[in-house]
Amino acid sequence: MQRIALLDPISDDGKNMLRNTPGIEFEECIGLKGDDLKKCLANFDGAIARSGVKITAESLEGNTRLKAIARAGVGVDNIDVKTASKQGIVVMNTPGGNTTATAELTFALMLALSRHIAPAYQTLIEGRWDRKIFTGNQITAKTLGIVGMGRIGVTVAGYAKAFGMKVIALDPFFTPQQAEEIGVTLVQSFHEMLPQIDFLTVHTPLNDQTRGMFGKKELELIKPGAKLINTARGGIYDLDTLVEGMKSGKLGGVALDVYEEEPCTSHPLFGMKNVVCTPHLGASAEEAQTNVALEAVELLIDYFTTGTVRQAVNP
Repeated sequence: MQRIALLDPISDDGKNMLRNTPGIEFEECIGLKGDDLKKCLANFDGAIARSGVKITAESLEGNTRLKAIARAGVGVDNIDVKTASKQGIVVMNTPGGNTTATAELTFALMLALSRHIAPAYQTLIEGRWDRKIFTGNQITAKTLGIVGMGRIGVTVAGYAKAFGMKVIALDPFFTPQQAEEIGVTLVQSFHEMLPQIDFLTVHTPLNDQTRGMFGKKELELIKPGAKLINTARGGIYDLDTLVEGMKSGKLGGVALDVYEEEPCTSHPLFGMKNVVCTPHLGASAEEAQTNVALEAVELLIDYFTTGTVRQAVNP
């Protein structure tokens, strides 16, 4: 019998699939950290995680039983992949499950910034009718910069093209032929992109190359009035730079769904004019929750029943 630990909540569909698979049993171990998480992992053959749990080197120390971790989602920065690899633990992810949900939220935030939707609604709650102070901008004919042309980036580009936007993209693995097929313009560097764009969205992992990629130098280069959106990972944009850009008026708006430390209930940007922030809702759609749970469960079932490794992020 292979034992699976559910370290974060997953959909009922995912749990039902586990229940109906011979030779598999599971237990919910939600909200664990420190020694409690370490003790838990030592008693299971596999684990399913979302973004809530932090699987650190300390929590894997001395573990000789755990064989596989499935991340129900894309980013694996909450898992110490290097340590897992050293201990022979396969780490897999589900990059396709929340593509549509995250892309739709990205576009929703872009529209919310452009048309001042959140503050306009707040005035109605307060009993005021302030149409004149909420004149916004159309996104049609504006230029969107996308960093990262994976599944989500490509989907966002498609939405943008449908709205009549020009799209400039940066991704070293995206070929000119692929760009031509979907009607986007490739650039060779981030700095080349910045003076040309009205909106910027990033769809990359958080790593040494992307952490703080938008900082003071980039603030100098970006087109005045540009609006920044981040539904990928907190830390890709430098927080102090965003605050500086909003206070100086260089940036026209900021929309964040992700933060370096989560949960995040206090943030220098919260309450600032032309800022829209949400509590990591990128995958918070019923369809996406079901998709990533089922994909993560399937990854572990395949691994433990047939020895098949799919979507591995480590050797």
